[in-house]
Amino acid sequence: VADMGFDVAYLPPIHPIGAVNRKGANNTLTSGPSDPGSPWAIGSAAGGHDAIDPDLGTLEDFDAFVARARELDLEVALDLALQCAPDHPWVKQHPEWFTARADGSIAYAENPPKKYQDIYPLSFDADWARLSAEVLRVVRHWMDHGVRIFRVDNPHTKPVRFWEALLGEIRVTDPDVVFLAEAFTRPAMMRALGMVGFHQSYTYFTWRNTKSELESYLAELSHDTSDVLRPNLFVNTPDILSEYLQHGGRAAFAVRAAIAATASPSWGVYSGYELFEHVAVRPGSEEYLDTEKFQYRPRDWESANRAGDTLAPYLSSLNTIRRNHPALRQLRNLTLHRTDDDAVLCYSKRSTGVDLDDTVIVVANVDPHSPRETTFHLDLPALGYGAHDTFEVTDEITGQTWRWGQHNYVRLDPSDSPAHIVSIRRT
Repeated sequence: VADMGFDVAYLPPIHPIGAVNRKGANNTLTSGPSDPGSPWAIGSAAGGHDAIDPDLGTLEDFDAFVARARELDLEVALDLALQCAPDHPWVKQHPEWFTARADGSIAYAENPPKKYQDIYPLSFDADWARLSAEVLRVVRHWMDHGVRIFRVDNPHTKPVRFWEALLGEIRVTDPDVVFLAEAFTRPAMMRALGMVGFHQSYTYFTWRNTKSELESYLAELSHDTSDVLRPNLFVNTPDILSEYLQHGGRAAFAVRAAIAATASPSWGVYSGYELFEHVAVRPGSEEYLDTEKFQYRPRDWESANRAGDTLAPYLSSLNTIRRNHPALRQLRNLTLHRTDDDAVLCYSKRSTGVDLDDTVIVVANVDPHSPRETTFHLDLPALGYGAHDTFEVTDEITGQTWRWGQHNYVRLDPSDSPAHIVSIRRT
């Protein structure tokens, strides 16, 4: 992770996994003796949200993990999922924290058509104060062990005023702690979560793949909602393997990474992306085949590196470009530029200040199957130039240089380089 240039290693829940109603591989309803279950089915006789699954080690092992990450200049982010397996200690200790059916049984989680028989959702209706205090205790417990970033699972399913209170208390004592909202929900709710304190949010980027979709959505994120929502552009997630990646080949992985890394100050990948993992559990599904949500997935990165069967060097280059160009670390400075091809996207980012004039232009072919050649038309005043000026640009990936002006020709072959990421050399 550090070699690829990322700043954060995000962990799914690391807590004991429930044994009751444990799921098997690929979300089957029966599990075998070697099936670990889903990390999001939190809690067992071994403990709850403040414990570590015995298969992973001990709290001392976790402390050593965090320390090693910091030696590599990495932060550790932890999943905060407010839900419980049926054998979580809270189920017996606090049955009032869950929703009971008419027959007295506890209702498991559902998100039609999906059913989560191994998970009980928490309810704040009966005992708001004590449940809120317990969640705050859990968060501070992990903060005490070095966690400064929390990826919050489905925060839109919990009361907004609960998050406002929790994040407000943390902000008073630890303003550096970051909360990322994993909320794929109505835009109004996503904005509301940002307004009450979430620092970053997942987005609909994974489903915006055409030029027109991307132009509209990037404009929305960088301008329309930027006062309340700070996007983190994940190219995939444990739950989402987009159709574009399933069928787009390696070029799809490269161009999506290039856009995510340059269009937003924050971006992320879920493990396996760098190895081009693209097989869904069934046609029409966005779930990974043999997803590690239900089983261990050993990966042979060394063999992939030796065979050149990895996107890791490209991801490393993208993160190096981000570090070298302050313009890419801002959100509101994105400008779209016109192109004559419906599959070629062009945008720029410019940052100016004392002794600083940094500009990056991205021209990307979002058709992963076919070469595209076209003319693109730059808004030169937005780049700090007059209508007839020309200037030298350098491709940050290949090192090639060109002389560009207002109207420029480009040919992008997805089998070679699906995107130009260029910087302007100002004299």
